[in-house]
Amino acid sequence: MATTKAGGSAKNLNDSNPKYLGVKRADGQKVGIGEIIVRQRGTKIMAGKNIGVGKDHTLFAEIAGTVHFHTKRKTNFDGRSNRRSIVDVV
Repeated sequence: MATTKAGGSAKNLNDSNPKYLGVKRADGQKVGIGEIIVRQRGTKIMAGKNIGVGKDHTLFAEIAGTVHFHTKRKTNFDGRSNRRSIVDVV
């Protein structure tokens, strides 16, 4: 006989902390120097004019100005093309 009553399994109790990723400044918004525009994993949104890239692919403003998002057609090495989002500060 079991010496303790049946206890539930505790397999799925672990959870990771939130990373707060995403776009922090919208198109047309004013930003200052060093202000974070996008926090991302990998370069889903590419850096354009006056944008710096952090070691974790965070995009930040290098000058004070206005945020401008746009897309551009980019050709892969195999000849196929796709659209990539680019952010600028003007």
